[in-house]
Amino acid sequence: QVQVAESGGGLVQPGGSLRLSCRNPRTITSVFSGSTVGWYRQAPGKDRELVAEITSAGNTNYAEAVKGRFTISKDNSRKTVYLQMNLLKFEDTADYYCKRTERAGTEYWGKGTLVTVSS
Repeated sequence: QVQVAESGGGLVQPGGSLRLSCRNPRTITSVFSGSTVGWYRQAPGKDRELVAEITSAGNTNYAEAVKGRFTISKDNSRKTVYLQMNLLKFEDTADYYCKRTERAGTEYWGKGTLVTVSS
């Protein structure tokens, strides 16, 4: 029973773009709308870190390393959060994970999608 499903990862050259999707198929729309959803990433040998998050009110927060290059957005009707990644760099290579945090505090993680930036 998949709660959170990421997609959109792949191999891209430096300077390229990708759009990741975080779908929440088993969530009631009203619950999804009230959730905060974040994208995290984990590179080999490093800790998982927050990349971007969006609250139920649509407020966004970005890691300094991605400001101006990545954009997070939310489509409540589709129960999906997107991460548009532009001007990708080698150091953006990582497994990208989506986490949904509901109002009650329950957290759901996806299994991740791999982004590889390589020439």
